[in-house]
Amino acid sequence: MDRESNPLVVVLSGPSGVGKDALLLRMKELGYDFFYPITATTRPQRSTEVNGKDYYFVGRDKFEEMREEGELLEWAEVYGYLYGVPKQPVREALHNGRDVVVKVDVQGVDNIKRIAPGVVSIFVAPPSTELLHRRLRQRKTESADDLERRIQEAEEEMNRLPDFDYVVVSYTGDMDAAISQISAIVTAEKCSTKQRRVEL
Repeated sequence: MDRESNPLVVVLSGPSGVGKDALLLRMKELGYDFFYPITATTRPQRSTEVNGKDYYFVGRDKFEEMREEGELLEWAEVYGYLYGVPKQPVREALHNGRDVVVKVDVQGVDNIKRIAPGVVSIFVAPPSTELLHRRLRQRKTESADDLERRIQEAEEEMNRLPDFDYVVVSYTGDMDAAISQISAIVTAEKCSTKQRRVEL
């Protein structure tokens, strides 16, 4: 029997500070052959970030133009800034048969599911809320007021876990275990008799 699985769009999400960026970086280091689209944002560029590598840093007008033209796979406003995943690179990757891993904030998951209901959604969770609070404090990228707001919103984001297909716990110092679980989820989806399809 000849049977080919469709390319997948895997959505990784979870509360702020859970380590989504670190997970993606580690997946790339380990050579996982996914297409990793770069998010566009209106947030100011941090000194350690590279435009076109970490994010596409764009003005609000440019972002809203992309949104109005329907060229964002998902978008969300987070802490006053706009974030979104451009569709075209994802479209090209799927056309070429490549699986796509997209990192989005919890607020953006509803949008992406409306546009592409065939995505596989994975919630990346911390081992505990106390550890999540500690991670947020250790980042030292926000003011005290912004930090408290992030902690409150992270707790609210944890309540969205039931909206996802899968949950993976990310332990500090053992990202590879979480990545192995993500890989196992992709393998299971590839073996499913009910193949998901994403049309963009």
